[in-house]
Amino acid sequence: MVSEAAMGPDGGAIPLWIKIAYTVFVIVLVPVYWAHYGPANFLWFSDIALLAAVAALWLESRFLASTMAVGVLLLELTWNIDFFVRLLSGAEPIGLAVYMFDSSKPRYLRGLSLFHIFLPILLVWMVAHLGYDRRAFLAQTLLAWIVLPVSYFFTDPSKNINWVFGPGSEPQTWMPPILYLVLLMLFLPVVVYLPTHLLLEKLFGKL
Repeated sequence: MVSEAAMGPDGGAIPLWIKIAYTVFVIVLVPVYWAHYGPANFLWFSDIALLAAVAALWLESRFLASTMAVGVLLLELTWNIDFFVRLLSGAEPIGLAVYMFDSSKPRYLRGLSLFHIFLPILLVWMVAHLGYDRRAFLAQTLLAWIVLPVSYFFTDPSKNINWVFGPGSEPQTWMPPILYLVLLMLFLPVVVYLPTHLLLEKLFGKL
């Protein structure tokens, strides 16, 4: 049976050193994040992508790589803009990366969060290497429709995981919370996932 990697654009496998290096990083990060932030923190879409990328690398799965790319590329780009603008100018355009400059958090903890920089690069590289799977849009949408309600009903509102209680750090108050959740479940597929899907499909083909 031919592997997904063998059917990729260049027919080559993902180098073993990338798989090992990335896996070791995640093995280090998970217990540290668990201890500092708790298990619910892994419901963040970026953390889901971080973990799923391990499987995508070892399985050389275009489906997993494509799905995670659709889910987080635009969000991670926004995080990086926020981080580097703050780093270079001191301005805080969005506030997504504000915690990276919080001196009360250990440096090693903030250092681990630099995965937000290389994760989108890795995902794009994998999709370019393995090809884009057009099922990713539907898969990521279904995943979001599971993760968002779980984040809403089973996590601490003060953590506002995946912004299910409002954009930013504070819960929104201008509409019923459930209505906001429903709108968020529609907003992500239409405004975030669909444009990413169309771009990746155009750039890296479809299956």
